[in-house]
Amino acid sequence: MSDALIEDVKAVLVSTLGIEDRAAGMTASSPLFGAVPELDSLGVLEVVTSLERSFGITIDDEEFSGEIFETLGSLARFVEGKRGPASDH
Repeated sequence: MSDALIEDVKAVLVSTLGIEDRAAGMTASSPLFGAVPELDSLGVLEVVTSLERSFGITIDDEEFSGEIFETLGSLARFVEGKRGPASDH
């Protein structure tokens, strides 16, 4: 997984949740769900919609799990898997 993808996913997450003030300190290992108060059930839906739009992917309801939103890295890995092996943003 590329650093560029992590940065792209972080940009979507930060702008969707309005947490620009905390973006600088976020890394692939930064915890998300439970650590970012804005990432509640509604926040998750907003982030998923933004990721779908930004990366041209479709995320089905049954694909949602706590593991996906555990860290920034796990979220980026999920997006990478949805984009397929040949994609390079």
